[in-house]
Amino acid sequence: MASSKEYLEYILGQLSLADEINYRAMMGEYILYCKGKVVGGIYDNRLLVKDTKAAKQLLKAARYELPYEGAKPMLLVEKTDDRELMKHIFESIADEIPEVTKRAIKQNGNKTTHK
Repeated sequence: MASSKEYLEYILGQLSLADEINYRAMMGEYILYCKGKVVGGIYDNRLLVKDTKAAKQLLKAARYELPYEGAKPMLLVEKTDDRELMKHIFESIADEIPEVTKRAIKQNGNKTTHK
């Protein structure tokens, strides 16, 4: 079952206090970004976030669920009506995730090397 655009809009409204929230539609679901980092997503109209130390501390009673078959378990956010909590969850997870650096690709003849 794909997630609804209405649920996405609700979650984005609840995240309106958080910095730099973006999303990308992917195969009927939505990947959620905070400060340019993937922090979670909407899968089957469920808000799931990455399993990080910060997420576990903020969502002590949260249960693990699979976003889709074969994926890593993520934490289910059930209390989505508290905008301050939502802001804190997303920004804390984003702050904990390391910065992504672009790989320098160097061509050596027919061989490609990643640094």
